[in-house]
Amino acid sequence: MPLRYETVAEHLLTAITQGVYRPGERLPSVRLLSRQHQVSTATAVSALRLLEDQGQIEARQRSGYYVRPRLRSALQEPAISSPSREPTQVTGQELVLRLVTAANNPRFIQLGAAVPAPSFLPTQKLAQLSAITARRYRQRIASYEFPPGAPELRRQIAKRMSEQGCPVDPNDILISNGCQEALTLALRAITAPGDIVAIESPTFYGLLQVIESLSLRAIEIPTHPREGIALDALQLACEQWPIKACIAVPNYSNPLGYCMSDARKQALIELAKRYRIMLIEDDIYGDLGFGPQRPSTLKSWDKEGRVLYCSSFSKSLCPGLRVGWLVPGAFQEKIEYLKYVTNLATPTLAQLTVAEVLEHGGYDRYLRQARQQYRQAVERMTAALGVYFPTGTRITQPEGGFLLWVELPGTVDAIALTQEALTLGISIAPGPIFSATQKYQHFIRLNCAVDWDERLNKALVTLGQLVHAMNINA
Repeated sequence: MPLRYETVAEHLLTAITQGVYRPGERLPSVRLLSRQHQVSTATAVSALRLLEDQGQIEARQRSGYYVRPRLRSALQEPAISSPSREPTQVTGQELVLRLVTAANNPRFIQLGAAVPAPSFLPTQKLAQLSAITARRYRQRIASYEFPPGAPELRRQIAKRMSEQGCPVDPNDILISNGCQEALTLALRAITAPGDIVAIESPTFYGLLQVIESLSLRAIEIPTHPREGIALDALQLACEQWPIKACIAVPNYSNPLGYCMSDARKQALIELAKRYRIMLIEDDIYGDLGFGPQRPSTLKSWDKEGRVLYCSSFSKSLCPGLRVGWLVPGAFQEKIEYLKYVTNLATPTLAQLTVAEVLEHGGYDRYLRQARQQYRQAVERMTAALGVYFPTGTRITQPEGGFLLWVELPGTVDAIALTQEALTLGISIAPGPIFSATQKYQHFIRLNCAVDWDERLNKALVTLGQLVHAMNINA
């Protein structure tokens, strides 16, 4: 004979199966459930937790329980990319500036920029700790914190990296203005204008802007949405071209969201060693995996100092603080000089505030909550796209982060879709800006870390209608 809470759970599951409560909808409150089924609140809670353990529903902080989104069975992920096999100059990044402008407009639905909505970030805690830090260091924050940066912050970063299996001395860390500057400094230190660098395809458009600004040439390497950069294709490129460096995002890449296995990470290190190329690792999303364990870094497998490690707190803590870091290895002195002549220093208050968060601000507790929020956000967005977008749409299945790479039917022009969506107050990121050769004409990237409300749902319906119309009229 089933227990009372199991009976309540069975009734709820039947209602979910029959569509009484649809994916994404809120279930009755604990108090209402206890009245409806004439059970105690403890029994109602046990029933809800049973369904949560079964993966049928999910708890949302201060909001209650919701039916978990279901993926449409026909939904597939994009195939491995097939970019050009020759190096090219990077051009055509002007559209990115329009996206940035739209991202600053509060009237727009922000699906284009990879920036979490404030509700996903510990803004209140940051404000409190920033005020405390400002009072404690009121004289120090008025001065420059010259490279390599605040020792308090470097100690905390070194501690975290060591705990994650990547022992680093605090003196080997340089603080930067976000990960973008870290990547720029790394490339400036190891390349010269005209050099060839290997990149994933698709890749973060900000990296393409850096490559363009440094007059480098990029060779795009096919990248699988689950396995990451194709090592056989990278090896072939190394045999054919004098590649100076490879930039990789092994953990939850932007825009694909994959996580390379340890075996593939080690193989990438060995490949770099064999062909004497440097690896620049972008690990900005490394803390945002959906699984229980943080994945390893390329740097943790590096025995020769071949990896320049770059990361930031922009995605995991607060974009506006602009605090990132770099482990430059043998290039430490050169990069410190480049950092100094570029902008002297990263703001002192921001550095000390982040150090305070890491030491006393419950950062790991916040990360556990954030990972769950991002997973739920990705699942909700995926389910919505499965309903609103036409048959034939393919969507990545990221293992972390908060981004989706969406392959639309081949008749849809992503640039035209982006421009029309902007006129309707919806910002999306078109696929061509993620390629040095403007590939991915029918792809878009969407940010899932947005407030889920009726306004957002209406925007997704509108976006789906635009895609349907372009597909039919082509």
